[in-house]
Amino acid sequence: MDKFKISVKLHCPVKDVFTGWLNNQTHSDFTGGASAKIDPKEGGKFSAWDGYITGSNVEIFPYKRIVQKWRTTDFAESDEDSMLELFFTYKDNHTLITFTHSNIPDGQGNQYKKGWKEHYFKYMKKYFEK
Repeated sequence: MDKFKISVKLHCPVKDVFTGWLNNQTHSDFTGGASAKIDPKEGGKFSAWDGYITGSNVEIFPYKRIVQKWRTTDFAESDEDSMLELFFTYKDNHTLITFTHSNIPDGQGNQYKKGWKEHYFKYMKKYFEK
């Protein structure tokens, strides 16, 4: 199984990013308009990027951490869900989000690492730093 850790720094309050991650409209907006449907509580299910990504919220620690079971339509049915842990830190007028993405099917890690940068971080910077 593949695993990686990456971070993005955003010049906005941590509360904006944290609550935005769990909000249908905000999540859709900061990914460039791809549809998201999110039940924002522990155990709640979500989908993003018009159903390409699906999963559920395992743990939610307000403004600090979100843990999600996560998969895409590229996963084989027999593949276990991957785990996505988001850590939120506010320091020196910016929010640092660190993503630890683990239990990714072998050989797919680099694809998802690139995807976070191109399809999330790039748009999150535009959205939250306007």
